[in-house]
Amino acid sequence: MNEGMARKYGFHTLAAGWLALFCLFGYRAIFAILKDPMATELGWSSAEVSLGYSIMMVLYALTSLACGKICDRWGARPAYFLGAILGALGFYGTSLMSSYYAYLIIFGIIGGIGTGMLWMSATVSSRQWYVGATFGKKFALVFMGGPMAQILLSLGVRHILASGGGDAWRLAMKCLAAIILVFLLIAALIVKKKPETYGLKPFGEAPVPAGGRSIQSYPWRLGQAFKTLPVWAILLVFLTSMLGEFLIWTQIVSYWRQDLNMSLDAATYMFILIGIVGIFAIPLYGVFADKVVQTIGSEAKGRKVAIFIAVVIGIVACVLLLLQRNANALGYVAAVAFAVYWGAVPNGAVGYCGAIYGRARLGTIWGTCTLIGNGIGPFTGSFIGGYLADVSGSYTYSILFAMGAFIVAGIIALLLPLSVKTPEAVEKAN
Repeated sequence: MNEGMARKYGFHTLAAGWLALFCLFGYRAIFAILKDPMATELGWSSAEVSLGYSIMMVLYALTSLACGKICDRWGARPAYFLGAILGALGFYGTSLMSSYYAYLIIFGIIGGIGTGMLWMSATVSSRQWYVGATFGKKFALVFMGGPMAQILLSLGVRHILASGGGDAWRLAMKCLAAIILVFLLIAALIVKKKPETYGLKPFGEAPVPAGGRSIQSYPWRLGQAFKTLPVWAILLVFLTSMLGEFLIWTQIVSYWRQDLNMSLDAATYMFILIGIVGIFAIPLYGVFADKVVQTIGSEAKGRKVAIFIAVVIGIVACVLLLLQRNANALGYVAAVAFAVYWGAVPNGAVGYCGAIYGRARLGTIWGTCTLIGNGIGPFTGSFIGGYLADVSGSYTYSILFAMGAFIVAGIIALLLPLSVKTPEAVEKAN
């Protein structure tokens, strides 16, 4: 197969990943706008509505390990097909329900399994095709599906809510279900398997020294990987940063509206700004991270530095939110800072994991990290955000909690190891 065809296959994989993350953030980001209208019509508290989101994230995490194994064995296509059916059913079914327990089952469980097929598929398939100093900028292009969803779907949902009645959120969910079904079916049709399937090598792979063996090809077993320090370190960085991030995602619009007395329009447009800035910030930070890798000469160390910088930016965003008064400029600066953080930490975490453990079993290893990190972090963050607001009457304490989570993530990021010995190397040393 010639290089032109290889680049075409790589582009198809990135495009499919973009569609997958667009749909994933259609679930994640739009919840912040639909949460209050749902609670108002159905008579539920903020914590009750947030619990459905938290359950969705737990099922998302539980499904990620299975999705990683699917990607290692068959590629991302089966996962995208499952995501299309279950993801669309989650939104559409929720639009029809009025029972709280039905909401927890349909949006939380079915939607969670559907979305669990998306993140791992997009990240692992991208890493299968692009490694080394090419991964950051390429996966940044994939990750841009997230902010594009936040902008386009937020505007669309806001228009539906403004032009409809108290149950307009139901129509919004039906529209989101149709978008998810179509986009993910397209993704399933165009995505490609790992390059070795076609007799190719990934773009950016460093040459193997004479007589040496690339760590990219070492077939780590899951138990072997989780007996080493780096996987636990990056897992803790990922978990704590996700805890803070998802608290912000689910509560920030409510913080602006209730604590700062902003209108729904003003809060929505400030929320959309995160997506607008993310369109530019995410690829630029991907380029920056790759430059750090090239300058340092080590992908593991370069990803470590980039992760730490991004977490510090997340801390700064929380400080700016706490200093904000009404719809002043600090809110917009905080939105810009959070947009930069958003596309950097998940990108850097999977890049670091791939640099340490290679590509052969990345789906299984990173799928397990996602299972634990996203099973605990987003569930805890989103629920605690709503709970603290319910018991205190203010979302300020939720922002403080998120900032504390980012601080912990930054401390652990500074301690990330830069290498790991394979079981073969340990055995030879003994």
